[in-house]
Amino acid sequence: MMGNAQSVSPETSQFHSRRLPAGQSGELIHLTRQSVGWEWMSFFVRRLLPREVWQAGYEREETAVVLLGGRCWADWGQGRKTIGGRKNVFDGLPYALYLPAGSLARLEAETECELAVCSVPSQAKLSPRLIVPEDVEVSLRGGGNASRQIVGIIKPEFPADKLMMVEVYTPSGNWSSYPPHKHDVHQPPAEVDLDEIYYYRTDHETGYAHQRLYHRNGGPDLTLTVTDGDAVVIRDGYHPVVAGHGYNIYYLNSLAGSARALSNTEDPDHQWVRSTWKAVDPRLPLVGGAKR
Repeated sequence: MMGNAQSVSPETSQFHSRRLPAGQSGELIHLTRQSVGWEWMSFFVRRLLPREVWQAGYEREETAVVLLGGRCWADWGQGRKTIGGRKNVFDGLPYALYLPAGSLARLEAETECELAVCSVPSQAKLSPRLIVPEDVEVSLRGGGNASRQIVGIIKPEFPADKLMMVEVYTPSGNWSSYPPHKHDVHQPPAEVDLDEIYYYRTDHETGYAHQRLYHRNGGPDLTLTVTDGDAVVIRDGYHPVVAGHGYNIYYLNSLAGSARALSNTEDPDHQWVRSTWKAVDPRLPLVGGAKR
């Protein structure tokens, strides 16, 4: 069994989940912004067993809790409510809880639950909010074998301070985050400087994907193999993904930085591929409905 968030190498920005046996609770991913070495995000994944209680929220940070799977009772100052429902990320659209700085939530597992939690320093005076499947925006992006499904949970227009969160579903063999793009300089409106975490799940225990982290005209160029439960920290540069053949891939994107926008710059060497896209992959959507 691996320890919490063991880094493969300081240069790779890749972290493995803690491999907990079935039926055991605990932390699967533990990434603080101090341990990662950047300004914005901390990211955690936790498993709760039935009747287990956990508290979310911080005095000086805004927090989002995404239910990856299971149901729990939640009380964030508006009475105890049941949230969640999908068995896992491939079983439906998400429930999530947004907690501004100073807000706390008590979560008690009704079934076995897995929760992804991202927090960002904030002093904004905002209101907590429950996000249900009917609230998220589902769309299809790309074309051909670069088609994927986007589930917007906390979009730029959501009343938050810095945090944004998106789920992405990529069918077997398809490319995602493509054409390759970057968001590492503050030049609005064309591009803003965002730190980003990719948290991966696969629809089969042997599933995998490859993610390339690279810069044009020199600089680091890494290709990572990611499996179920891995996280990749995107500090800068381009970062496309391809799903292994036979395996549908999910990743949760958490982003924060110099502005609440998803503005990015595509690699000009690969923008031409857009002209080859004739239709969206008919296998999509993988979950829920979607706008075409």
